[in-house]
Amino acid sequence: MMKGKVFFSSWSGGKDSALAFYEAVQSGGEPGLLLTMFEEGGLNSKSHALPYDVIAAQAEKLNVPLLTKNASWTSYEGMFREALNEMKHLGITYGVFGDIDLIDHLNWVQNICEKAGVTAIHPLWEWPRKNVLKDVIELGFEAYIIVVDSTRLSPSYLGRKLTHELVEELNRLGVDPCGESGEFHTLVVDGPIFSSAVPVRFREIVENEGYAFLTMELLR
Repeated sequence: MMKGKVFFSSWSGGKDSALAFYEAVQSGGEPGLLLTMFEEGGLNSKSHALPYDVIAAQAEKLNVPLLTKNASWTSYEGMFREALNEMKHLGITYGVFGDIDLIDHLNWVQNICEKAGVTAIHPLWEWPRKNVLKDVIELGFEAYIIVVDSTRLSPSYLGRKLTHELVEELNRLGVDPCGESGEFHTLVVDGPIFSSAVPVRFREIVENEGYAFLTMELLR
């Protein structure tokens, strides 16, 4: 499906974008860029609140250039379109996304990409969520919970590594272990797509508007 196609990866820094990247490469795709959307100030990523230097370190370990855009939720779509146009001018007309089964987000992505003349690829689309988790773990991706919705999952889960045991524990709690409804987000620090591990140290927990975040620093 992807053989010989140069693509950009819509990169959150978490498990789904990492597995989608992996699947695209396995099917013959050639990564050209990572695209990460950041908050207006450019300090933290939009979806997972990851520091810029951590995302940049992931890009370095992937040996793929990083393109970032800063946006509020109001300006998000316009800035995303701007990024797509920049990549199209570079000759990158395929985008890889980590969507699994949320149809509203799939439709948004496909619509905005189509208008920009970019083909959206969703390697994980309609995979059973349990299969996504199984592959993330068994392929050797090292993923940690770094954001939780405190109304649905205790901040005590921050810093927990994604394992089969944790998946079973979340299931028992009635929490989707894929976190597809925003229960939590992950950070991937190692795996088969990286040249070596991203050296991150987790620090204190910060809570804001019903969410708890695990702060971190990149080790030099």
